[in-house]
Amino acid sequence: MFRRFLKAKLHRATVTEAHLEYEGSITIDEDLMDLVDIKTHEFLLVSNLNNGERFETYVIPGPRGSGVFCLNGSTARKGLAGDKIIVFSIAFLKEDEIEGYEPKIIVLDEHNKPKNK
Repeated sequence: MFRRFLKAKLHRATVTEAHLEYEGSITIDEDLMDLVDIKTHEFLLVSNLNNGERFETYVIPGPRGSGVFCLNGSTARKGLAGDKIIVFSIAFLKEDEIEGYEPKIIVLDEHNKPKNK
């Protein structure tokens, strides 16, 4: 049996852009993806602190060091530049993997730079 756990969280990211005319997804600074072990095309859950929207989408890497969090395609309807979001990555663990398991959690500042590592 598998159980669903939080694998990683980017907490209080600031949306930097929203592009409606795109196929879809969220673009995230690749350095931040690496920091919490999020892979290209991985599905994520996103929660918008400004409007309460929650949605799933996949991630594409943005320029390293840019701090970009861009809502693309239909996700652009879920938030605006300046909104604060939480990005969650999920893991499925077997019973013998649960004990001692800890997710990677990074809190971001207003410029999408890690406050903690």
